[in-house]
Amino acid sequence: MPGRAVVHPEPPDGGWGWMIVLAAFVQSALVFGVIRSFGVFFVEFVAYFDELSGRISWITSIGIAVQQFASPVGSALSSCYGARPVVMAGGFFSGLGLLLASFATCLTHLYLCIGLLSGFGWALVFTPSLASMARYFKKRRVLATSLALTGVGISSFAFSPLFQFLVDIYAWRGALLIVAGMSFNLMVCGALIRPLTLKEDVPGPARGEAGGLSWEKFSSLFGLHLLSHCPFMRFVLAITLINTGYFIPYIHLVARARELGFDEYQAAFVMSMAAVADLCGRLFSGWLGNCRACHLIHILVTWTFLTGVSLVLIPWGRSYLLLVAISLCYGFFSGALTPIVFSIIPEIVGIGNIFSSMGLLQMIESIGGLMGAPLSGWLRDATGDYVVSFLAAGSFILAGTLVLVTLPNFFSCLASPAVPEPSTKVKTGEGTPLASAPVPVVVLSPHDYHPYKVIPEIHEPLPKS
Repeated sequence: MPGRAVVHPEPPDGGWGWMIVLAAFVQSALVFGVIRSFGVFFVEFVAYFDELSGRISWITSIGIAVQQFASPVGSALSSCYGARPVVMAGGFFSGLGLLLASFATCLTHLYLCIGLLSGFGWALVFTPSLASMARYFKKRRVLATSLALTGVGISSFAFSPLFQFLVDIYAWRGALLIVAGMSFNLMVCGALIRPLTLKEDVPGPARGEAGGLSWEKFSSLFGLHLLSHCPFMRFVLAITLINTGYFIPYIHLVARARELGFDEYQAAFVMSMAAVADLCGRLFSGWLGNCRACHLIHILVTWTFLTGVSLVLIPWGRSYLLLVAISLCYGFFSGALTPIVFSIIPEIVGIGNIFSSMGLLQMIESIGGLMGAPLSGWLRDATGDYVVSFLAAGSFILAGTLVLVTLPNFFSCLASPAVPEPSTKVKTGEGTPLASAPVPVVVLSPHDYHPYKVIPEIHEPLPKS
């Protein structure tokens, strides 16, 4: 942008940030709302292409994996050119992939269009928009993140029966055309993102400065220095395990309901009820996190444990009412954990690393997204039903919960829950420290290519083991 940027002493906790919350709300709806509701198309693809569930599952799984694996690309491009053009380009690619998928004649066509093209578009949309929003908030960051991510719950409730209706009227090809048109609106949301320069940002070379891309610049852009940050990497491992089981109900729960003998609209209603509970969970989690009655890490561990337990219980929901009840529990708990995952990142690595850390997290956890759905489909094909599939999904989430417990000083802070809020004079502090441990304050301008550095007069870094 021409001219000198206005430097804000700290995140404004409002202002134009609420417009970015609105944009992120619509973006989360049109990215993850579509992914979660793709179970309707899953059933149609199995019937049309006459393929095994495991092979059909790769369509959504590739899309989720590409969205997450390519997130560092979106983060790096946002650091170079700003989040606005990157998100707008992502909206175009996501809509184009769904548009081309409506002409598919084989599974490979769907893998390339929905999996690779739309998945890459989602990567350019989700991480930059969420990171941009996080820079606008400090005390209200959990609340803002929760409100933005409620778009997932609302769209999941609306899209599942809507997609079923569109499939009944226009068949799956016509339905995909309409969904593609909806996805092009992501470009409008990207136009609402406005850059923000904070005092914590280190002055660095401007965009487009002459000179080659050195290793230090490359490392700073993609957050490779965070690979040696042990607490952050343990957090990434936990989220990767959770991600392996997290999306399985949104891909196979409709098929599980159909397997039990319920009609297509009853099956879609199960998914819609889980989406309503997801919405309530996100709002409640945002309120609880904003109150700071508990440390964020304890809230996250609670939600992930309950999510894993509810997934393990899904195979016992053989009656319709019981299946709906368990799905409501899963929706509430899984929805509640999501805002905490993204809100806790600045408390681990600092707000200056928000773009690179979110991109790196999404990239590594894509391993779980790539494995989850095909593994679930393979287990279904091997056993004849989805019982073992959901048991395995719950086990992955419970394993991730155990890894979260290993974060520094997790147990020691149980004895001293009252941790004072950092002084507002400390511009680089980020809310209540993770597990009452000192917060590593890493400052990195979105336009700075130099390696991150720690401000020693504020805090000491988290222990690396």
